[in-house]
Amino acid sequence: MLDTMNTPPTIKGMYVGGNWVPAARTFDDLNPSDNSLYARIPDGSVEDMRRAIAAAHAAFPAWSGLRFHERAHHLLKIADTWDRRKDDFIAAAVNEGGGWFGKGIFEAGYVAEVFRSAAALCYQNIGEVLPSEHGKFSTATRWPLGVVSVISPWNMPGILTSRGFAAALAVGNTVVLKPSEDTPYAGGLYFAEIMEEAGLPKGVFNVVTCSRDSVAAVGDEMIENPLVKAVSFTGSTAVGRHIAAKAGAHLKKACVELGGKDSLIILEDADIDHSAKAANFGSFMHQGQVCMSTEKILVQESVYDEFMSKFLARAAKLRTGHTNDKNNVIGPLVNTRQALRVKALIDDAVAKGAHVELGGKCWDNFVEPTILTNVNSSMNIWNDETFGPVVIVSKFRTEDEAIAMNNDTEYGLTAAIMTESEPRALRMAEKLETGMVHVNCQNINDEPHVPFGGVKASGVGRYGGRWSIDAFTELRWITLDRGGRHFPPVF
Repeated sequence: MLDTMNTPPTIKGMYVGGNWVPAARTFDDLNPSDNSLYARIPDGSVEDMRRAIAAAHAAFPAWSGLRFHERAHHLLKIADTWDRRKDDFIAAAVNEGGGWFGKGIFEAGYVAEVFRSAAALCYQNIGEVLPSEHGKFSTATRWPLGVVSVISPWNMPGILTSRGFAAALAVGNTVVLKPSEDTPYAGGLYFAEIMEEAGLPKGVFNVVTCSRDSVAAVGDEMIENPLVKAVSFTGSTAVGRHIAAKAGAHLKKACVELGGKDSLIILEDADIDHSAKAANFGSFMHQGQVCMSTEKILVQESVYDEFMSKFLARAAKLRTGHTNDKNNVIGPLVNTRQALRVKALIDDAVAKGAHVELGGKCWDNFVEPTILTNVNSSMNIWNDETFGPVVIVSKFRTEDEAIAMNNDTEYGLTAAIMTESEPRALRMAEKLETGMVHVNCQNINDEPHVPFGGVKASGVGRYGGRWSIDAFTELRWITLDRGGRHFPPVF
């Protein structure tokens, strides 16, 4: 059995141009279960980021010039290296990220497939032949952009970091990565170790870590530096708006996957046992710290009581506590700031008349699985993404009412529908303002090859499969004239 005790990793420095380099100072990286020191991390500067971008720029011609199958072989070797070291990542996900042991196992097993899926992109069609009015041989072809800046989140530091750059590498770009200051090892420096061990050419992949105090300046450099051609970001909508706006001002591509306020709709003909199980997972997996987490459960009134009875019974069995105990399925929130934020949302709702059906207790960085009813739009929690183990349950009467309740948010990431009637679900799915809809499953679904992303305030662009090619390449129209193009005689 894996030992998930807090054994700190060896921090070699930042990873720039294939070398481990120190920063002028460090910052403390804490284990959120008890706020003990996990590691001391390099606090990179704007100048450190400039050097990393320059290294990626210098590596771009050789990397983009490789044959497609050679890049694929590199990505497959990265996947194999990751698989060999999965236990190291699990320990980091538990101790640095505050994740449940089972969540760490799932995430560690997923990441290698992200790289294998990206390797498959190397064999995708990179262009097409177009008809021409003038008999030209007319083509639309895709080309790598150059240096891609990747800013990754803390909640799924393995999956969401790898997804942010694997496809970019596959199509010939080079990468500079800044992981979250809450998971700088699992989401950043650990990846650098993997790339070095896998033999990725120097400069193709670079990591600069920095503290919360430095993140604004370092992040702006990742967008504004003229050598950077695109930005890949996963995180909060507030930060995503800033990044997308700044990238737009510089006319640079930005693929941003942001927050959600996702609904699970339970219709009267649903399997209620299955619905309760799905709702429990969707609401409380990783303390609700997933962009796809179920934040609102909308239940048709005729099955409301039956559903609540079964849902409450399941949720009451989830144990909350330090992640060094594998039986604690609900670990800490990522930091004290986030725990206080979630507590404030619960307190606001209760003060305005919400009922606490389960949980509600908060201490240190922990929040119990909490189920609220009698919630309305005057409460902050109806509108704000909670990103904690708190879910709202509300009744509805008709399909149209459920659709309106789902769409009553600035977000549009995922929705889920429970029903025995697939035609009914598909009819409703057409009216739901989300980028993804899952029928007879909960909201948290992802696969490396699917078009993952949202609408409205949940993001712009799509990750996954051939849709990632759109995000990380540029189109070029090339024609070969073969004598068919005529010009006016005056010329």
